[in-house]
Amino acid sequence: MRSLYPATQPHRAEHIDVGDGHKVFFEEGGNPSGIPIVFLHGGPGSGCKNSHRQFFEPNIYRNVLLDQRGSGKSTPYGAVESNSTQHLVADLEILREHLGIEKWVLFGGSWGAALALYYAETHPERVLGMVLRGSFLARRRDVDWFFMEGANRLLPVAWDAFREVVGDPPDMVEYLYQAVFGDDVEVAKRVARAWCRWSGEVVTYAFDHIGAVGEESIESIMAKTRLEFHYARHRYFMRENQLLEDISRVPDVPVTIIHGMRDLTCTPDAAWELHRAIPRSQLRILRTAGHLSGEAPMTDALLDATDDIARLVDYIDA
Repeated sequence: MRSLYPATQPHRAEHIDVGDGHKVFFEEGGNPSGIPIVFLHGGPGSGCKNSHRQFFEPNIYRNVLLDQRGSGKSTPYGAVESNSTQHLVADLEILREHLGIEKWVLFGGSWGAALALYYAETHPERVLGMVLRGSFLARRRDVDWFFMEGANRLLPVAWDAFREVVGDPPDMVEYLYQAVFGDDVEVAKRVARAWCRWSGEVVTYAFDHIGAVGEESIESIMAKTRLEFHYARHRYFMRENQLLEDISRVPDVPVTIIHGMRDLTCTPDAAWELHRAIPRSQLRILRTAGHLSGEAPMTDALLDATDDIARLVDYIDA
């Protein structure tokens, strides 16, 4: 299997003021005259990592990584005010124009795949192609699977440990939202830590063994959890099944959909439905992969996908 491209340094890294008190951090690397590609991270709230730029052949791609509002190095960290899917799409347009990019490839995983689809349906004329990993479609059933009823049946021990902290509320999303945004700081921290442990069990489901993991700061846990619950509670600022209902707006460009069969965070049926809805899209279901881009089979497939997209997109550097 292939491994990531060698580590490189970005030739540009800065903040851009997108309004509403938010400054979004972005970096740009690779070939300045190459095919523009933008990395859309998951979460919401997770932010980008240095290794994310290594999915793109540096001589071919002009890679752009950005931390969405409230995430990573963007400021204010963890802020949910003026933070919605529509704001994130507007930020992408501000950044695209700031960089002088006419069109770009969208590379998104998990929540980032949902954001890529929303962007493509809103600004189809700006899309060269898409690579979508572990696709999340932001439907009620997708949220319930993770938050309430679904994954818990495969991880009963971890779910029971989580419920010892949060109990059994009738609406788990609403309870978690009220807990982390409530006035009782200790309750907020306890619930956020419990969610961090539960969600960690879910996203690493495909691993046979999990090595030692460094303790994340409570500031980081709270910021990520607040953003995640903010979006979940507001149904990701979309109407039910919006991404599939509006799929005809996606332009006729190369689209590759990759999903792990052992993905317990975003179930493979989402990838299958998305593939059926997008004519001529390419679908790869990886039997031994889970949710994370760093898993060997997933990394291999994503590298192949970006190489293939580079050969397929209609791009001429202006």
